[in-house]
Amino acid sequence: MSNPDKQVKFCKRCCEPDTRPDCIFDDEGVCLPCRYHETLDEIDWSQRERELDKIAKWGKERNVSGYDCIIGVSGGKDSHRQAIYARDELGMKPLLVSCAYPPEQITERGANNLGNLCEIGFDVIVVSPAPEVYKRLIELGVKKYANWCKTTELALYASVPRIAVAYNIPLIFLGENPALSWGSYGGSLDGDANKMKYCNTLKGAKIEPYLEEGFRREELFWYDYPSDEDMERAKLRLVYLGYYIRDFNDYRNAEIAIEHGMKIREGEDFLPEEIGQINEFDALDDDFVVINQMWKWMKFGFGKVSEQVSGAIRNGVMTKKEAIEMIEKYDGKCGEKYIKKFCNYVGISRDEFDSITEGCRNNEVWIKCEGEWVLRNPVS
Repeated sequence: MSNPDKQVKFCKRCCEPDTRPDCIFDDEGVCLPCRYHETLDEIDWSQRERELDKIAKWGKERNVSGYDCIIGVSGGKDSHRQAIYARDELGMKPLLVSCAYPPEQITERGANNLGNLCEIGFDVIVVSPAPEVYKRLIELGVKKYANWCKTTELALYASVPRIAVAYNIPLIFLGENPALSWGSYGGSLDGDANKMKYCNTLKGAKIEPYLEEGFRREELFWYDYPSDEDMERAKLRLVYLGYYIRDFNDYRNAEIAIEHGMKIREGEDFLPEEIGQINEFDALDDDFVVINQMWKWMKFGFGKVSEQVSGAIRNGVMTKKEAIEMIEKYDGKCGEKYIKKFCNYVGISRDEFDSITEGCRNNEVWIKCEGEWVLRNPVS
């Protein structure tokens, strides 16, 4: 925010901006996901399949609990794809672990989709961190970081290795490698996910900042990611399953998930001008994400639509011209009903919410023109 003369640069292929934290652009101005996507036809997928078979065999050989692997799930498209692939393609018995949002946050659709995984034959453990502690963490995240996820998402990531240690299931499958899928470096550029907690989102997955804010360690059990030493002692092996699957992408994953019963956004729950996204199969279990995407748009000049259309361009679903039109119409949008629901939950007034939102505005990417705030360097 210190350099208002900064020029935002966009990927030459898609619509990714260089304001994404930890993004990687090459000398030709192409983002890492686009460059990786260009190589998909050159990759020896049979070799990757053999590598994955070895990983699956490794997990099966260490099965002392009745389960060959653990998969963290929310009930969405990637959850369904991973669980189905592990069972039906790799012949594994996975244990699914879901860290559930509190009742005020999880959508009925999300609860139904999680239930659908049970209905199609999977064992699921649901971890529900204490709602009162979770709510206090959200309040801290909103007021200190303008990001309710920052203080709560540790539980989403930490609960899976916690269960893995408790049940002695060393193999953990994650979905996409964040670096190769959306450009934020996540600790590796291959299938090894053991350093995932050092990605930009988690930054080492430390709970100490929250202990300094008055939280007690015993309150944060499900947020406390195992140390590297504990993971090594438990011989945990984290793997990006999507790295080994040729068509692991939003569209194919959604297609398979829907075929197996996953419910998508419909009607009033799928108005791009209200939810700031254009895919009816994204962000199904929670509506508070709409708030965070708007705040991200204020901070970095891009929101969920920018990510979705960039993926659409890479997968040949949309032209760049069409993508830019979608960004200009819908990126960063957030409907009043979602703001009201969020404010009621967090316990802040609309004025407080507006003040927090305006405090997110980054003068490196925004400028006031004739009394209106506009992006300094729009993608168009």
